[in-house]
Amino acid sequence: MNNYFIDMHTHTTASDGTLTPTELINLAKETGLKAVAVTDHDTVEGIEEALKEGEKVGIEVIPGIEFAAAYEGETEIHILGFFIDYKNHKLNETLKSIKEARDKRNILMVENLRKIGMNITIDDIINEAGGNIITRAHFAAVLEKKGYVKSKNEAFKYFISPGKPGYVRREFITPKMCIETINNAGGVAFLAHPTLYKMSYKQIEKLVSELIEYGLKGIEGEYSTYSDEQEKNIKKIANKFNIMISGGSDFHGGNKPDIKIGTGMGNLKIPYEYIENIKFSIL
Repeated sequence: MNNYFIDMHTHTTASDGTLTPTELINLAKETGLKAVAVTDHDTVEGIEEALKEGEKVGIEVIPGIEFAAAYEGETEIHILGFFIDYKNHKLNETLKSIKEARDKRNILMVENLRKIGMNITIDDIINEAGGNIITRAHFAAVLEKKGYVKSKNEAFKYFISPGKPGYVRREFITPKMCIETINNAGGVAFLAHPTLYKMSYKQIEKLVSELIEYGLKGIEGEYSTYSDEQEKNIKKIANKFNIMISGGSDFHGGNKPDIKIGTGMGNLKIPYEYIENIKFSIL
């Protein structure tokens, strides 16, 4: 199995990716991957379709999720869950409450954008999302289609990022709740892309040691935007705390066009061994 490669961090149209679960699994197959984790933001809606397609084309699909949480007030951190029971009642209750908070936020963001003269409605955003969880990427797409911006990046830069006129801060659940929800659903919790949180390595260590108390089992040790030095330091932290390593591209299709499934920005070769280690830990 050591020559097989995988991707443990991907997104579909169920959240803010541009490929359906079926398309994602077929792309993983074409790319020569052995396994792929579907880790949409705060939803498990794409998992069943991905599992069915995986069975059909011979790709191992790991049911996953990516939760967002607020750490020490202001910092948004992400927790990945692997091998979750996506039908778990408590998990789905938590996802329902997160969706309700998102819905309120979306209405407020539409109101903010209308106040500055942008003729958009909540129905525009809902239609853009096509029944999937609404994210800021859907707002960006609507603003681009209506000609208020030339690109999605421009929408984020000028209108829908923190401090900009359309932005409304999300209500987050706690890191403890994310990890407990994953664990209760039979999954394994990993800290996603810690270098993105604008923390020193000492601060990342403090964060990891706190999350371990809640049941964290691993950290994303390989990731599209890591430099060699960052990867080395994150893996050092994993060794220090004796936790597992995962690796993923954070593939979003057209919403992150520089990032390819499996290889990220061309620098990733994530070994199947990472999945074997998780499986061994939950036997």
